[in-house]
Amino acid sequence: MVNDTAHVVWFENLRRTDVPRVGGKNASLGEMVANLAGKGVNVPPGFALTADAFRHFVEANDLQPIMCSALTDFDDGKLPLAEAGLIIRRAMLRGEWPSELAKAIRLAYGELNRRTGQIDLDVAVRSSATAEDLPDASFAGQQETYLNIKGERVLLDACRRCYASLFTDRAISYRQAKGIDHLKVALSVGVQRMVRSDLGGAGVMFSIDTETGFDKSILINAAWGLGENVVQGEVDPDEYEVFKPLLSEPSLSPIVGKKLGGKGLKMIYTSDSEQPTKNVPTSKAERAAFVLSDQEILTLSRWACVIEQHYGQPMDIEWAKDGLTNEVFVVQARPETVESRREAGAVKTWHMKSAGRKILSGVSIGEAIAAGKVCIIESPRDMGRFIDGAILVAQTTDPDWVPVMRRAAAIITDQGGRTSHAAIVSRELGLPAIVGAGNATHLLHDEQEITVSCAEGREGFVYEGIADFVVDEIDFGNIPATRTKVMLNLANPAAAFRWWRIPADGVGLARMEFVVSNHIKIHPMALARFDTLKDEGAKQTIAALTTGYKDRTEYFVDRLARGLGRIAAVQYPHPVIVRMSDFKTNEYAHLIGGAEFEPKEENPMLGFRGASRYYSPRYREGFALECRAIRRLRNEMGFKNVVVMIPFCRSTSEADHVLEVMADNGIHRGEAGLQIYVMCEIPSNVILAKAFAQRFDGFSIGSNDLTQLTLGVDRDSADLAALFDEQDDAVKWMIRSVIASAHEAGAHVGLCGQAPSDHPEFAAFLVECGIDSISVSPDSFIAVKRSVAAAESTATKAS
Repeated sequence: MVNDTAHVVWFENLRRTDVPRVGGKNASLGEMVANLAGKGVNVPPGFALTADAFRHFVEANDLQPIMCSALTDFDDGKLPLAEAGLIIRRAMLRGEWPSELAKAIRLAYGELNRRTGQIDLDVAVRSSATAEDLPDASFAGQQETYLNIKGERVLLDACRRCYASLFTDRAISYRQAKGIDHLKVALSVGVQRMVRSDLGGAGVMFSIDTETGFDKSILINAAWGLGENVVQGEVDPDEYEVFKPLLSEPSLSPIVGKKLGGKGLKMIYTSDSEQPTKNVPTSKAERAAFVLSDQEILTLSRWACVIEQHYGQPMDIEWAKDGLTNEVFVVQARPETVESRREAGAVKTWHMKSAGRKILSGVSIGEAIAAGKVCIIESPRDMGRFIDGAILVAQTTDPDWVPVMRRAAAIITDQGGRTSHAAIVSRELGLPAIVGAGNATHLLHDEQEITVSCAEGREGFVYEGIADFVVDEIDFGNIPATRTKVMLNLANPAAAFRWWRIPADGVGLARMEFVVSNHIKIHPMALARFDTLKDEGAKQTIAALTTGYKDRTEYFVDRLARGLGRIAAVQYPHPVIVRMSDFKTNEYAHLIGGAEFEPKEENPMLGFRGASRYYSPRYREGFALECRAIRRLRNEMGFKNVVVMIPFCRSTSEADHVLEVMADNGIHRGEAGLQIYVMCEIPSNVILAKAFAQRFDGFSIGSNDLTQLTLGVDRDSADLAALFDEQDDAVKWMIRSVIASAHEAGAHVGLCGQAPSDHPEFAAFLVECGIDSISVSPDSFIAVKRSVAAAESTATKAS
């Protein structure tokens, strides 16, 4: 056993308080090895060279005068940044190891070989600056990491190169921007068993949603090979999202997002000691496969929860999977420095009023919109031609790009994912960015006017020209409490997390058809009857979209369950009412493969829609897929807060048919607390409310259709728009009547129409009627909440 010295310390003997001694990365590794290994978190073993070792190296080689002179000349304008840094780095690389320090490193490396049972073990050599990972500064990527280092001589050289990387141009400029004294920063080096992720995969994990700050979500990015490509944004990685609160139950799989990345490259080892790693193209099989299994995703997510709980704050974690042993490891953990510090009292929202042609799309970073002129930069060497306030367009970025990124209004990159360098820095700078756009550097040109929109969910869009948009601020302070529950109408899984801070009472309407049309895009019957499809074009498109799914119907079930899971997660454990699909036939026909399964109707609004589809031979197999997704959402993923709602149910006999078909598909009212609601949008629902209440647990008033069918007004008719009035006395009679009847039967009743958002007096009417809940769009929540509070106050005073 090798004892620790002043210059070498084993990870298990370090704690997070040792940052001055070994820097942020190594202190964190020591903290995890010592405290979290017993909780199942795998961290590769290793040791750290202390900051004192660095100072000893500097002193032994008399480097201080060289460093002082070069930095002084740089500050005085006598030397450019590049030349000052180069002078210091060259001096560092020419430095000789003091004999006792070299001996300590060799002995520790030998002990690491003994502990792992290997000879000339491959190690990762990581820089760990003593000022890094401060609460208000992310030093990620400022110093170097060297992978696949093997043998004593190569190890000593890699440690020396880490020392030199303390004075790269980017590290000097970053410290200068943060006001950190260059000469007070020392560098520790971590030497850690190399995980053979070149034969497996690697990536980054956050214990918080990086775009919205949603603190109940874990985000994992993954690519084949070594993890540097994910960090540097060289590849489009897989993306997995997991809901934290349900991870404590081992039988559940609360994975609410799985996106297959392109993963065009992977970094592997070489036998060249001068260049120990290189990028090679991935195979078609690798590009078509997820890097991690569901079980590995859940394991990593549980570790993220353990690490976050131990540190008491959201964390930014690097992980790697060994392709030889199939073991998964955590190789770094540091505090997340952007979203976790975001002000929670108010949220700005951007709304596009009108925009030009959509040019490009990619992964959305941030939630803002920016417009301006394009400036394409191919290399940091060209940053002098960048115009302040322009939109920076590049293939990818690394820490050398930070100075020019600071001057941009928005950023677009061809490559990268949600945890790439461009994404991380854009968040830190508060800039909207679109990463992984594919061919932005080819399609766009200098001085072209464009608009970058990251306010439409997980996908960001580039529009031609300067768009017309508005910025609002939602202030969550001083929101009144109300007896009447105020809930949210949500449909888009991609944008759902942005509303997690709203203190709503649940989701009153989650529209399944929006998830199908935007997230799935394929008609469910075209999947159920794929082999008999006549449309060859649709068949090819479906085959491409369902790549990786042995059973094509599983594509529908999987994506629907996860899409609805993202919505259910936002308001968990409050109720989330999921309306089963309510497409009209003309809308269903526009889904891929849908034309073969939909009749042509003169009036689809009153045609084959809602409940009538679910037991019909025309759609029964499609409805079975919807039911499978609901079962998975509640039973396998764990979202027992989901309530199912049946739309456009014309009669009690139809209700009986639907409930029977649902039972045939494993969905039973009352089982495991499942509630089933019915939409109240047809006069028959009001007239026979007590009979419907015997079959359903609650009503949700759809005021649009109820107004249309009560007044006989086509809600889409421009000529009749003046007659369409949700506050008409006849409509109000319907609403008052169904609320009274539902309450007599002991059923819940809510409303999910737009009227309370547009008319405060309508909210007051609903309160007067005793409605249980009102569900509104997120941007109307506060106004409606205040209207409801005022109405309740007035009612109390009147009584």
